[in-house]
Amino acid sequence: MDAESTNKLEENVSEIILNEEMAIMLEQFKTECRLQGMGNNSTLSYASAMRIFMLFLMSKNKTPIEVEKDILKSYIDYLLNQRKIAYRTLSYHFSALAAFYEWLLFDGKVKENPVQAVRKRYLKRYKNGEGMQQEGRKLISVEQMAELVRSIVSVKERAIVVTLAKTGVRRNELISMDIDDIDWEKMSIKLKPTAKRSNRLVFFDEETKRVLKDWMNMRRLYARSDSKALFISQSGGRLNKNHVYDIVVSNAQRVGLHNPNSERLEDHFTPHCCRHWFTTHLRRAGMQREHIQELRGDSRPDAIDIYYHIDPEDLRLAYLAFIPKLGLGSSR
Repeated sequence: MDAESTNKLEENVSEIILNEEMAIMLEQFKTECRLQGMGNNSTLSYASAMRIFMLFLMSKNKTPIEVEKDILKSYIDYLLNQRKIAYRTLSYHFSALAAFYEWLLFDGKVKENPVQAVRKRYLKRYKNGEGMQQEGRKLISVEQMAELVRSIVSVKERAIVVTLAKTGVRRNELISMDIDDIDWEKMSIKLKPTAKRSNRLVFFDEETKRVLKDWMNMRRLYARSDSKALFISQSGGRLNKNHVYDIVVSNAQRVGLHNPNSERLEDHFTPHCCRHWFTTHLRRAGMQREHIQELRGDSRPDAIDIYYHIDPEDLRLAYLAFIPKLGLGSSR
C-alpha cells in the first residue's frame, strides 16, 4: 500500500462503504459467529475488526481469498503505525482474522489459513513487549466495582461479576464450576485442574455467598435436570466463555467503565479486569504477596516455593480479612 492510499484509508475509514462482495461476506461471517455460540458483543467486535481489514484490502485491490502472508505483514504495519493500536487490539484483530479464515477454510473457499503462521511469528514479539510499549490493563476502584455490581439487574449476571471479582478466577475456571464444587460452610470453591493453576482452592465472603444463593434460587427455574454447572444459559446448559465476556462488557459499558470504540487497553473492561481488580486491591489492603499468589493459583517459579506450603485455614482467614467489601447488603 502506498502512503497516499494508506492515509486516505485512515482519514475516511468510518465513511468508506464495503463493496458488495465483501459486505455479503461480512454478513455471512457474522452469521457464522452466532452459529458458533458467540454473544452479540463479541460478534460485533469481530465484525468491526474484519471491516477494517476488508477496507484495507480494498485499498490494495485485493479480496480476502487472495490474501497471503505479505499482505498480513503489511496489515500489521498499518495497524501499528497508522492506527497506533495497542497490543491487546492487535491481538484481537488477528483473533478475528483467524476465525474468519478458519470459516473460509471450512467452507472450502481457501486452501489454508494464512493467519496462523503470521500470528505465531510476528505477534509473539509484541506480546513479549519487544515490538511496542505495553498499555496498562484497566483498573477500577472498589467504589466503581460496587457501583457496577449494584447496577446489574439480572441475578445471574450479578452473581457472575461478583464471583469473578471476589475470587479472581479466569473465565474458563468460572464456567467449569459445578454446584458440587462449592463448600457453603467453609465458603470455598474447588476449581477444576488446569495447566495454568497450581492451587485449586478459592474462597468467597458473605457478600458473595448471598449473591450466589440468590442465583441458586433463580437457577432452579430453568436448569436441566442433568446439569451440574453452577452458571447456565437460558437453555439450561453450561454457560460458555463468550457469554461471560458479553455479560461483563455490556454491564461495564452501561455504567461507563467500558468504551467499545476505543483502541486503548485501559478503556476496556473485560472479565480479566476482575482478576486484575482482585489482585491489586488485595495487595493494596496489605495481604502478603505469597497469599495472593496462592489465591490466584500462580505457578511457583523458585524451588523453595514448591516446598513452601500455606495452610488453607490461614489462607481463608487472610482472604476474609483483606478482600474488599462492596456494601451489597442483604439478599434481594
